[in-house]
Amino acid sequence: MREETRIWWEQAEADLATAKSNLGQGIFYASVLFSQQAAEKALKALFLHVKKQNPPKTHNLVLLARGLGATGEIIDACADLAPEYVLTRYPDGDIGPPSQRYTQKSAERHLRLARKVVQWARKGMA
Repeated sequence: MREETRIWWEQAEADLATAKSNLGQGIFYASVLFSQQAAEKALKALFLHVKKQNPPKTHNLVLLARGLGATGEIIDACADLAPEYVLTRYPDGDIGPPSQRYTQKSAERHLRLARKVVQWARKGMA
């Protein structure tokens, strides 16, 4: 594994662990944010591994996943995770601050989705 790929992969795994930790601490918005970030970094690591070039500078998980040949449930997971890059970070008057927007159930769901994407990327790295 190339050094650059390894760095992206290690950060994806660290972000997944952080999502789990935040979930356990009841910091649900942060768990959702790190779930999204874990999926994004895993896809970018896979992109580096497979394509041997830098991934696109985007947070669009669906675009990244499609570019790597993902289909079905991986695309669906990416579609659910993608908007959280913004929604978990910025308050919006209509739906309130991120710190009050998420529940344990939604954080658990996002963590499951992220694990699915990371696992799919891991298989592609083998």
